[in-house]
Amino acid sequence: QVQLVESGGGLVQPGGSLRLSCAASGSFSLYAMGWYRQAPGKERELVARMVFGSGPNYADSVKGRFSISRDNPRNTVYLQMTSLKPEDTAVYYCNAAWDRGDAWGQGTQVTVSS
Repeated sequence: QVQLVESGGGLVQPGGSLRLSCAASGSFSLYAMGWYRQAPGKERELVARMVFGSGPNYADSVKGRFSISRDNPRNTVYLQMTSLKPEDTAVYYCNAAWDRGDAWGQGTQVTVSS
């Protein structure tokens, strides 16, 4: 079983920055980790995903503003968010995938408001 612990959400003004962290623990060999988000009344959507050994993928709405990175020894993935907009407000979820399944974090709230 893979467990994911997220941190780093909060309240930020438009134009501000936040960094989310997701630490994975467990005995599975992961091949991908990523971030998704779900705003009230909307479907959960992909924000950024990293398949290990390949380049990252980003949603068009965050390209040029968000960056996903990985700390391999710590089995941690980060989402650096800059130039935040009110429409980025959502619960952000970490996802980790291995050959036989995937796991989700508990979610962390990001609110962009003045």
